[in-house]
Amino acid sequence: MATLKFLNVQITEDTFEQVLHIFREAQEIDLHDVTFIDPYGMVGILEIGELLKSQGIQKTLLLPESEEVLKYLERMDFFRFASGYFNLKPVQPQISEKNLRTFTSDVLLEITPIEKSDDIHFIVGKVKERAQSILAKHLHYDERVINDFIVSLSEVCQNIIEHSETKGFVGIQKYHFQNMNKNIVKIAVMDIGIGFRMSLSERFSLKSDLEAIEKALLHGASRYAEKGRGHGLAAVRRFVNQWNGMLSIRSGTAKLSIIPQWAWGKEKELSLAHFPGTQINILLPEI
Repeated sequence: MATLKFLNVQITEDTFEQVLHIFREAQEIDLHDVTFIDPYGMVGILEIGELLKSQGIQKTLLLPESEEVLKYLERMDFFRFASGYFNLKPVQPQISEKNLRTFTSDVLLEITPIEKSDDIHFIVGKVKERAQSILAKHLHYDERVINDFIVSLSEVCQNIIEHSETKGFVGIQKYHFQNMNKNIVKIAVMDIGIGFRMSLSERFSLKSDLEAIEKALLHGASRYAEKGRGHGLAAVRRFVNQWNGMLSIRSGTAKLSIIPQWAWGKEKELSLAHFPGTQINILLPEI
């Protein structure tokens, strides 16, 4: 059995391409040294698991040794879903003290599946319930901004139901960025559906995945011809721009990002390893 060790200590958007590579190459994935994993990393691993399951493949995950990471994965409900996709080692991670969720928790939304409209109602309700304690207290967003945030989140989730033709996952967490001395909320939403290019190719002639993402994000294109369709992602982009946030969309073999001055990364990435569906990452900073 081929075992590959993940050499980075973090599983985030920045290391996602390496994550894809190691899951593609190995039957057993060694995450022993991982000391940090964010919603993008967790949801990304679950979507890889969803893809492997559709192919009749079940790989083995050697879980991180860090108890703090295991506590966080438990708190985010990662194991609830991961056990359906992977052989986990150990099967029951030794967590000395369950990290119980409280009103002071930084988790805005545990990893939650998106398969039907009822899921979006549940997600919106859960986020509204915790918005005041996290978005208002830590990001200093007022009620209007919080409502705009929730509308934007609904639009991103709705896109999965309308365009992906499969289920997706969403997870949201607040962090404190030491180098900025600011709080940041990270939102990861992913699916392994048909992706932007196939979705839009019903109406448009597209040369690449990047062109498809640009058409949807920057020009409001939709697979549907009805007037008023296709504005969801454009509204998300406007909200992210208004609050100096970061937005990245990966689909197929390309990624397009809107990067504010405080963040890092490339605006356009091409020739990435193919991964189906759509992977969205949103970072919103404290005002």
